[in-house]
Amino acid sequence: MSRNPFQNTVAIVTGGASGIGRALCEALGRHGATVVVADVDESGAKQVADAIPGGRAQAATLDVTQGEAVRALVEATVREHGRLDYLFNNAGVALAAEVRDMTLEHWRRILDVHLWGVIHGTMSAYPIMLRQGFGHIVNTASIAGLLPGPVMTAYSTAKHAIVGLSLSLRCEAAELGVRVSVVCPGFVRSRIFERAAVVQPRWDEPREVFQACLDAAVPPERMMDCTRAAEAILAGVRRNRGLIIFPFRTWLAWWLYRLWPPLLRPIAQSTLAAFRGQP
Repeated sequence: MSRNPFQNTVAIVTGGASGIGRALCEALGRHGATVVVADVDESGAKQVADAIPGGRAQAATLDVTQGEAVRALVEATVREHGRLDYLFNNAGVALAAEVRDMTLEHWRRILDVHLWGVIHGTMSAYPIMLRQGFGHIVNTASIAGLLPGPVMTAYSTAKHAIVGLSLSLRCEAAELGVRVSVVCPGFVRSRIFERAAVVQPRWDEPREVFQACLDAAVPPERMMDCTRAAEAILAGVRRNRGLIIFPFRTWLAWWLYRLWPPLLRPIAQSTLAAFRGQP
C-alpha cells in the first residue's frame, strides 16, 4: 500500500463545513486528495473549500436527509472526476433529552440525519464502488454507538445502528473490492454539542444544565481537537480498520464495558442525575 493512499484520490465529506468534517476536508486536502465539501450550510462549505490550497476542493450544498440529492451529488462527482475513492458519511446533529420528554419528531430528526443520511450515502456510493472494483465508505458513529448513552438516547440509537450497518456491510463488501469503516470517537471539541437541541422541561435554562453535564463528564481541556481527530480517522482508514476508536481512554472504556458492563454504570447514572439536577 502507498504510504499516502489519499494522493490523487477523490473524496466526498458530508457535514464538511464544521467540526470533524471540516478537519477531514482540510486533512484530505493536505494529503493531496480532491475533496467535495458537502454540507447543508452552503456558505460554510464554500469557506472550507476555498481555504484548501491547490484548487482541489469544491463546495456542494447537501441535505443528507434527501436521498435523491445525495445520489445526484455522488453521481455528479463521478461524472466530473471519473471515480470516487472515499465517501465520509459524517453529517450529524445532536439532541439532549430524556425519552419521556421526546416526541416522534425529535426521533425523526435524529434518525433522518444520522441513520438515513448514512444509508443514503452508502446506497448511492456502494454500487458505483462495486462497478469500479474499489472504494472506501467511512461512516462516523460515536462511542455512543458502542456504550449506553442516557440523555442522548436517540443519538445513541442512531450510532448503534450505524455501527451495525457498517460492520455488516464490511463483511459483504470485502471480497468485492470495497472497504467499509466506522468511526467511534470519544468527546471531540466540535460544534455539534454547542448546537444540540436540549429538551429539559423541568429547568428554566436547559442548555446550561446540558453544558454542565458535558463539563462534568469530560472537561473541555480533555476533549480531543478536531484536527487530531481527523488524522486519527485517516490513520484508521489507511490501515483499513473496521472499527476506528480513539483516543485511548475511549478504547479502554469500550473494552472495560465489554468485559464487565456494570463497571461503567456509575458514569451513566451520574450523567443522568446531573441532567435531572439531582444531588
